[in-house]
Amino acid sequence: MKRQVLSFLSMLCVSYTLGQVSYIIPEEMPKGSVLGNIALDLGLDLKRLKSGIARVYTGGSIDYIRLNKESGVLVVQEKMDREALCGEKTPCALHFQLILENPMELFRVAVEITDINDNSPSFTSAEKRFEISESAAIGSKFILEKAMDSDIGMNGLQEYALSPTDHFVLKLQNQADGSKKVEMVLQKPLDREKQESMTLLLTALDGGEPQMSGTMQIFVTVLDVNDNAPTFDKALYRAKISENSPKGVSVTTVKAFDKDTGPNQELSYLISPSKHHLTEMFTIDPKTGEITLTGEIDYEKSAIYQMDIEAVDSGGLSDSTKLIVDVIDVNDNFPQINIVSKSDNLLEDAPKSTVIAMLSINDPDSENSGKVGCYIDDTVPFKIETTLNGFYTLVTEVSLDREISPKYNITVTCSDEGVPPLSSSITLTLQISDVNDNAPVFERSSYEAYILENNTPGLSIFTVKAADADCNQNARVSYILEDTSINGVPVSSYVSISADSGVIHAVRSFDYEQIKDFQFSVKAQDGGSPPLSSNVTVKILIQDQNDNPPQVLYPVQTGGSMVAEMVPRSADVGYLVTKVVAVDVDSGQNAWLSYKLQKATDRALFEVGLQNGEIRTIRQVTDKDAVKQRLTVIVEDNGQPSRSATVIVNVAVADSFPEVMSEFSDFPHDKEYNDNLTFYLVLALAVVSFLFITCLVVIISVKIYRWRQSRILYQSNLPVIPYYPPRYSDTLGTGTLPHVYNYEVCRTTDSRKSNSMFARAGNQNLLIMDPSSAGTMERTQSEKSILDEPDSPLEQKPPNNDWRFTQGQRPGPSGPHMPYGTHIRWTPKNGTRATGGPEVAMGTGPWPQPPTEAEQLQALMAAANEVSEATATLGPGTMGLSTRYSPQFTLQHVPDYRQNVYIPGSTATLTSNPQQQQATAQQATQQALPPPQASAQAEPPKAAQTPASKKKSTKKEKK
Repeated sequence: MKRQVLSFLSMLCVSYTLGQVSYIIPEEMPKGSVLGNIALDLGLDLKRLKSGIARVYTGGSIDYIRLNKESGVLVVQEKMDREALCGEKTPCALHFQLILENPMELFRVAVEITDINDNSPSFTSAEKRFEISESAAIGSKFILEKAMDSDIGMNGLQEYALSPTDHFVLKLQNQADGSKKVEMVLQKPLDREKQESMTLLLTALDGGEPQMSGTMQIFVTVLDVNDNAPTFDKALYRAKISENSPKGVSVTTVKAFDKDTGPNQELSYLISPSKHHLTEMFTIDPKTGEITLTGEIDYEKSAIYQMDIEAVDSGGLSDSTKLIVDVIDVNDNFPQINIVSKSDNLLEDAPKSTVIAMLSINDPDSENSGKVGCYIDDTVPFKIETTLNGFYTLVTEVSLDREISPKYNITVTCSDEGVPPLSSSITLTLQISDVNDNAPVFERSSYEAYILENNTPGLSIFTVKAADADCNQNARVSYILEDTSINGVPVSSYVSISADSGVIHAVRSFDYEQIKDFQFSVKAQDGGSPPLSSNVTVKILIQDQNDNPPQVLYPVQTGGSMVAEMVPRSADVGYLVTKVVAVDVDSGQNAWLSYKLQKATDRALFEVGLQNGEIRTIRQVTDKDAVKQRLTVIVEDNGQPSRSATVIVNVAVADSFPEVMSEFSDFPHDKEYNDNLTFYLVLALAVVSFLFITCLVVIISVKIYRWRQSRILYQSNLPVIPYYPPRYSDTLGTGTLPHVYNYEVCRTTDSRKSNSMFARAGNQNLLIMDPSSAGTMERTQSEKSILDEPDSPLEQKPPNNDWRFTQGQRPGPSGPHMPYGTHIRWTPKNGTRATGGPEVAMGTGPWPQPPTEAEQLQALMAAANEVSEATATLGPGTMGLSTRYSPQFTLQHVPDYRQNVYIPGSTATLTSNPQQQQATAQQATQQALPPPQASAQAEPPKAAQTPASKKKSTKKEKK
């Protein structure tokens, strides 16, 4: 074995021929023997062998060679017997391919296997028997069986040796196929009587090292005379037979002649048994010499058969001839398609001409029958190209798109050029792997959705849907709200969207009156890397619901005062009293309003326009109609269900203002009863009970203090002028007049006994009254008795310097309302008016103090001046009456309201201009004393009783 390895190393050679590597090795190398460094010979890096998944492809035969990827060497995996692999063929070569992937590469490797002397020559038969006539002539030839040696070259059969050589010698004759014909030649006459039989030893020797041999024994029996040997008519016979011919077909017939006669002329034919497989393929008729086919002829296994035919006569003489049978090839083999390498998956963005498979095509037939061409269907975007002889690659022809076709079944058909042609096909399945090359696409270019207002937060509004032509993760669509704002508010505070389903939910409850519609963008994003996205605009339209009742704009309902429309008694049919104006912030039919008269004092007198809300008379107004008319108008919208609002319209049917005053003076207030009235009553009772005990002592003390103060004031000679602080009605912006009108009336103490006449305004449709003001006139009836009582507890507290009014803020003729009305003011009968002293004018010192003579004179002059101003302001154009007096003050509290405003029960004195007050005080001290009659005690004025006051007093007496 050591010698074999050394001879291998000495014989090993490597050659490169167009990318092909060839090695020469001896046969029978042990397993694990190194064949050669293929990586070094091909110039490949070991990393390339590993990354390319290098492997040896032998085409389905036994893997005699394997590749060591770690070292890059070829190693013997199975022992190689040259004789088993190639037989007599020379040179004997083993062909295989080295396949690399990523990218695919192919290298052809040829290993030539040299012969070693591992087979000794051998004979088919261990012995050979001859029967030779003693009369055989010298030079007679006897054909011996040729020895067989599987080795070739010097290791094959080289020579024969025959022993002993007393009568016979060997004669070797070269033949056309390179073999040697072995003949035993008689060189010495035989004498049966001397030697009846003899034994010879034929030895076959090869030329290997060490030399090996084989032997066969020859037994010769000497017969009596037969001196003519058979002779064939041809030294070489040729025949042709088609492969796949049926058994029993005649191949040819050989013929030999023998000059002897009789039994010695009878010949027997046989096929030389030197090649055992030939006797299985062919048989010869021993009498006729006809050769017939007994086995299966396959051109691919053997294209030619050579055999020796012998003819032997009865005397043992023989002759031989050569028969060569040529096999005619028939196109009986389909092209063989073997997949060397292939890809099952391919990215859709793979470049053009990407190799997806490598095929090995083989057809064992010869000539045109072995020429193969391959093609694929034109409908697939692939093409097949030939690389090396018998190898094809399948490559992409254009760019692929998985969305058009996610899978391809590629059928490769290979056909030879035989007659008729034979073809084979194989189908390769290629899956196209997805690449994120498609953005999600919405079903619509934009969406509109509707939702009713007052919805529940979290309500599902609408669903947007986007599809992605990709697959798996690349087709997984997520929905995202774009970060925008609606009226400065993030859109996420209005709606939300489900990332998986695309369902849009309302985050808040919508109000149609605040927002009617809004729009935002939704982004659909797939799960690819990098992700692709697309946007769509979604518009949400809020639908109105009848959730707002009508709102009455006119007439305005006030809590403190009462609004009344004035209708003259001379009004005709269809007279427009007023118009109820209402609005509904809803829209559509929810805002259609209708007006109905729900209740009325006299339904036969008024009607309300169903659509316009105008209140008109439906008959002539008569004297019998009540002055006070109360109408309840209901305003309904057209929603489902409808909502309504109620407004109360007070109508005064009268021609004169005093008549209206007398009727509306005791107009009762509407009372609203609270559901928690009991709770408040109990609470009030507890508080009053608690405060009663606390206040009892305080009240007694205050009464004693006031009694003492009133006694001091009562004994003074200061004329008393009753002063009533203003009580303004709530008329700002609630009535029908364009301005606020206040009426100021200056009367003497005697004028209370007669009725006051007021000038009538041009427009008498509105009367603004304070229900509590009716008591102003009545209050004057009791003022005298209060003033006359020496024990009267009414006494003004000293002023407080913290309270000051500017001149524009003071009530009275110098106040802001002077140009629009007159104030009712009482003066004594002689026209004098009381006022405070200098300390009072300046807001210093205690108040009130007994007036001095100068102060009395100042009061008289101021009163006269004020009466003249008030008289000038009275005139036509007064449209309503708003009394400014309250029964909370007595006649003693009459400071000059133009200079000072006193707050009852407080020490505050409100002055306008300190400089003006100081000048007034100095002027008062310099004036002369008033006449004696001016200092007389003024009689407290008595208020004249009006019809309203009479009714009021009657009610009080009943109570």
